Amino acid sequence: MSDLVIQVENLSKQYRLGEFGSGTLYEDLNRWWHKIRGKEDPYLIIGDINDRTVRGDSNYVWALRDINFEVRKGQVLGIIGKNGAGKSTLLKLLSKVTSPTTGVIRIKGRVASLLEVGTGFHPELTGRENIYLNGTILGMTRKEVAAKLEQIAEFAGVTRYLDTPTKRFSSGMMVRLGFSVAAHLEPEILIVDEVLAVGDVEFQKKCIGKMGEVSRTGRTILFVSHNMGSVRNLCDSGILLDKGQMVFSGSANETVDRYLSLGSTEEEGGNRVVFPEKDHFAQLLEVAVENGSGQSLNTYFYEDEIFLRIKYLVRESRRNLWVRVLVSRNGEPLFTSYDIDRPVIPEMRRAGEYVALVKMPEYLKAGVYTITVSLVEVGRYFDEKIDVLKFVLDDTKSDTADKGYRLDKPGVLKAELQWRYVEHPVLVGESAS
Repeated sequence: MSDLVIQVENLSKQYRLGEFGSGTLYEDLNRWWHKIRGKEDPYLIIGDINDRTVRGDSNYVWALRDINFEVRKGQVLGIIGKNGAGKSTLLKLLSKVTSPTTGVIRIKGRVASLLEVGTGFHPELTGRENIYLNGTILGMTRKEVAAKLEQIAEFAGVTRYLDTPTKRFSSGMMVRLGFSVAAHLEPEILIVDEVLAVGDVEFQKKCIGKMGEVSRTGRTILFVSHNMGSVRNLCDSGILLDKGQMVFSGSANETVDRYLSLGSTEEEGGNRVVFPEKDHFAQLLEVAVENGSGQSLNTYFYEDEIFLRIKYLVRESRRNLWVRVLVSRNGEPLFTSYDIDRPVIPEMRRAGEYVALVKMPEYLKAGVYTITVSLVEVGRYFDEKIDVLKFVLDDTKSDTADKGYRLDKPGVLKAELQWRYVEHPVLVGESAS
């Protein structure tokens, strides 16, 4: 169709681990001999999936394998997955930084990419010169770039340093200017990797707002982020990569939900994790999510009491040793709690084994929840277990499901506020006295 701007068919990318080339002269000659005869590369039939947690038998890995998807004009596509899933490799292929091993990529329109800090910048050139350089690469005239120059510098907050070589820019300044150039020089397709994490919170909000503005003008955005809230708010569709393969494609909300459901421990009989002992003055031993009966489940309902059980060991008595819990809902941090206000534990945490039982609040709304548990000493996190537990809060069995109001009201909390009128209303036609 005419509005199709990106088409990816059977895209794969293979890398060889270790040294460049095939490793031996025989393998290089064999590959060359197959190529001049029009035969397939003989080493494409081998290769492990890109799983960094296991040792493979092959020196070849598939960073991407058989990826197929289409992107239409004006679409905002979120690409999500765990570290090492192949997200950045896919963006490099789409940006023509590297070439695919097999498969076809068809792109219609100018592409601007922001893959890492300082992409496309020459360190010896000033910020002004790099803006003109990037504009030229995108096919714009000098006059077109000059018309946007002040807007670019103001958005990036580098107006004062515009005539300074970018090698003197901080990483934050580089990414601010890089994003501003990519967003303002009006490419038909904007590709943004997780580089926005380098900027401060204020600039990240500006970037999200700018990308929303760009998408409303009919331009296409490919967005990679580990911030699931940004993916939900900005993207209208998404694809999920896992170990180099595309495992799901759908709406942004569906894709995020599928991503958050990866690694469920339901088959293992509960939501409980035990950690091996290590030589440290304090460490986490076990964390679990339980109901009021002590059962460790993966799905809970509004009528259930939900507890977080944390077992940890202190080998050396320490002052100011705390336990921190971060609760996230649908990929966005919801709240943090410390055991700082512990009436039964004095300031000096004596050596011993502790078990804390933390009750989850009743105002939680249906969704996918992840738990991060950390030990903290004077502001320093150690033995931190990120998203170590995951559970689903479901409302389908709730007694309130048949009531006259919707459970899926906007907001992230299931708030039950107390309403009270301080005086009788003044009816129409009556005196206020």
